Amino acid sequence: MTPYRIVAAGDSVIVVEFEERIDPIVNDRTIACAGALQRAAISGVRDVVPTYRSVAIYFDPLRTNGAALMARAEVVARAVSSRSSDSPEAIRSPAAPSPTVRIPVCYGDELGPDLADLAAFAHMDETEVVRTHVASTYRVFMVGFVPGFAYLGVVDERIAMPRRASPRLRVPAGSVAVGGVQTGVYPMETPGGWQVIGRTPVKPFDPGRADPFLMKAGDAVEFYPIERGEFDTWAN
Repeated sequence: MTPYRIVAAGDSVIVVEFEERIDPIVNDRTIACAGALQRAAISGVRDVVPTYRSVAIYFDPLRTNGAALMARAEVVARAVSSRSSDSPEAIRSPAAPSPTVRIPVCYGDELGPDLADLAAFAHMDETEVVRTHVASTYRVFMVGFVPGFAYLGVVDERIAMPRRASPRLRVPAGSVAVGGVQTGVYPMETPGGWQVIGRTPVKPFDPGRADPFLMKAGDAVEFYPIERGEFDTWAN
């Protein structure tokens, strides 16, 4: 069985789909495919967007031959799929890995209004929930929803509380939340349905920085706890 398929999504988008599951190896294959296509700098290709397990290639049909682009995508998908299926290191792009992104978080109280509910869900006290959340190194599977929102996984199953039954209309920027097996940081005030357990003074997306995006697909991310006073000082 071929571990990928390539489909046209209209006259200006081609999608490369890999296995349909949340899996670091599948995600590595996706990122490697996107990276190879981006480095190829194909004329008329407007953007290459990796997700959990697929790559969308946006192109100008007046400048790019769709059939030729699909054939090129086939070559790349076959190449990344033929590498070792049991070793993520064997299928990553040749670019040097980024350093681990470390994000400070002030947990609980008004900055983490759902921490108590998550603790009840997990049959833990709040301190143990925090300890469990910071114990993992998370992978950025994809960036989407709003600029800079990184979907991080995989959350320890003991604290993998499902999203809220009723989303909030406003989740403050910097809120750190859990939604099932995923966790993430809201880069700006938006509606949201994940369980908010804390807040960071760090900006995941800042158009004023040389690189606006703090996290990119494939990055490793760690959280660490800070006290409220440190949060206020940093935020100010």
